[in-house]
Amino acid sequence: MCNESSAQTGFTLPELIMAIAIIAIGLTGVLTAFRTVVKGSADPLIHKQMLAIAEEMMEELNLKPWISQSGHTGGVTGCPDRTDFDNMDYYNGYECAGIRPIDGGDVIPLLANYKIKVTVAKPAGDWNGIPSDDVRRFEVQVTNGGESVQLVTWRANWAK
Repeated sequence: MCNESSAQTGFTLPELIMAIAIIAIGLTGVLTAFRTVVKGSADPLIHKQMLAIAEEMMEELNLKPWISQSGHTGGVTGCPDRTDFDNMDYYNGYECAGIRPIDGGDVIPLLANYKIKVTVAKPAGDWNGIPSDDVRRFEVQVTNGGESVQLVTWRANWAK
């Protein structure tokens, strides 16, 4: 005698196709999320590099003397060698596509996509009781593609 009470188990073809479709949709969503995370993972590095470049230029500006040894008081155009900059006013108008060393050498290959722009300006009027001739506003802006970092600081000629 045969026992007919045991039922067959397993998937039917439509159930199997439906399971594959659901798994594929789920994997597509997960892989899209991974792609977005991986694509954006370089952004913090780029931001850190822009900040480091801007901080370095700001430090270079702050280390320069107030008064020119050569009598030069204007700015520059373009991206010249900075070794002859003997005061902070020289940096006004400094703008470079690609980051170069202070001696104006070739663009550093890994920093070729970065751009830097420096502005050194006097305030329009007296600044907190200090005459405008004795105050400068430094602005350093570094960009890479659509991202940008801008640092601003003020410096006064306290030696007077």
